[in-house]
Amino acid sequence: MPDTAVRPVLDHPDLPRMRRTRLAKVRDELRRRDIGAILLYDPVNIRYATDSRNMAVWTLHNAVRYAFVPLEGPVVVFDFHNCEHLSDGLETVDEVRPATGWYWFGAGPEQQRRVVRWAAEIAALIRLHGGGNRRLAVDRLDPLGTRALEAEGIEILDGQEPMEMARHVKTPDEILAMRHAVAACEAGMAAMHAALRPGMTENELWSILHQVNIARGGEWIETRLLASGPRTNPWFQECGERVIEAGDLVSFDSDLIGPYGMCADISRSFLCGNGRASEEQRTLYALALEQIESNIALLKPGMSYREFAERSFRLPEIYRPNRYSVIFHGVGLCDEYPACVYLEDFETGGYDGLVVPGMTICMESYAGAVGGREGVKLEQQLLVTESGLEPLSSFPFEETLLPSRWL
Repeated sequence: MPDTAVRPVLDHPDLPRMRRTRLAKVRDELRRRDIGAILLYDPVNIRYATDSRNMAVWTLHNAVRYAFVPLEGPVVVFDFHNCEHLSDGLETVDEVRPATGWYWFGAGPEQQRRVVRWAAEIAALIRLHGGGNRRLAVDRLDPLGTRALEAEGIEILDGQEPMEMARHVKTPDEILAMRHAVAACEAGMAAMHAALRPGMTENELWSILHQVNIARGGEWIETRLLASGPRTNPWFQECGERVIEAGDLVSFDSDLIGPYGMCADISRSFLCGNGRASEEQRTLYALALEQIESNIALLKPGMSYREFAERSFRLPEIYRPNRYSVIFHGVGLCDEYPACVYLEDFETGGYDGLVVPGMTICMESYAGAVGGREGVKLEQQLLVTESGLEPLSSFPFEETLLPSRWL
C-alpha cells in the first residue's frame, strides 16, 4: 500500500482574505473590459466571487440561483426559496434577495411573465450601480433572458472570459486551500488502493473515494472515470458493475471537488492482485510515466502553450489516435483555463497563451494502443513557480509497474 499517511499538518487559508481578493480580481477584469457588472449563474463562478454556496450540482441544471456583481456597489446574491441565511457572515455579499426562477420546470406557462420581471430587476440594479454603464457580462443565459435584458436597453457580453481570467492565477490562500483538497483526494486514493481486490466491482472501488472526500469536508466528484481491464482502452468509460479480476489494470481520474470547493484532479493506474504485471502493462505504464515526467521537466513560466505543444513528449504513432484531449489544463475550483492541446489538434481545438507563476495545472497522460487490451492514465497536479513546477500531488506511482521493479 502507498505510504500517504504521513503528511505535514496543513494550515488553513485565511477565508476572509481569500474572499476579498477573489472579488477584487473579478472587478479588476470587469474594469479592464469597461463592463459595468457581471451576472453569474454558474455555481462555481458564484462560489469564486462570493464564497456563497447552495446545492451546487442541482443548481448547475436548475437556474434558481444567481449573483449580481457590479464594478462598484453592493454584491447581490439571488437565492432559492428560504435560503437567504446561507450567505450570513460573508463579507463579500451585501444583500440577499429571493431569486426569480423563469426556467420552465419552475415557471411553466408563467415563464414569459417571470422573465420580464427578472430582467426589470437586473436592469434596475445596473441603472442604480452601473454609473451609466449598461454593459452587462453574463456567464450563462438562455435566449429568453437575453432578449428580455436587451429589451431593457442592456448590452450583453460574455462573462466566461473575465471569470476564467480572474481565476487562472491563484492567491497563496487558494493554493493552501488546494493542498487540503489534494490531501483529501490522496487519502481516498490510498483507501482505494488498500481495498482493491479481485471480485469487487468498479462501482464499489469508486465509492471509496467519495466517502473519504465527504468525510474530510469535500463536496462532490465531477465524473465517474474509473475503469478496469479491457474497459481501460479506449479511455473515458465510466465505472460500472464490471467485476475486477486479478491481473487487471484499474485506471481512474479523481476529478474531485474537495474541501473549500477546490479541485484535486489526479490520475493513477493500479494493478489488481499480487501477481506480476504483464509486459504490455509495464510498457504502457513506462510510456505514460515518461510522458508525464518529460513534460513536467520541460514546462517553464514564460513558455507559450504552442511552444510547449511543439516541444512536448511525442507519443509513438500507435498510441497517438487514443491520446488524451489535452497535455495539461488549469485547475482551481474545477478544471479551468487554460487547456493546452496536442500540436496536431491546435488548428481545430487549441489557442495560445503564456504560462505564468501562480497558475495551478494538471499534467496529463494516457497510454493505450489502438486495438490494445488496456490503457494507463496518469496525471499530476502542479503549481507554476518562478523557476518551474512544484508538485502539489505526491501520491506514489504503482511500485509493481515501475521500471525499477521489472527485474
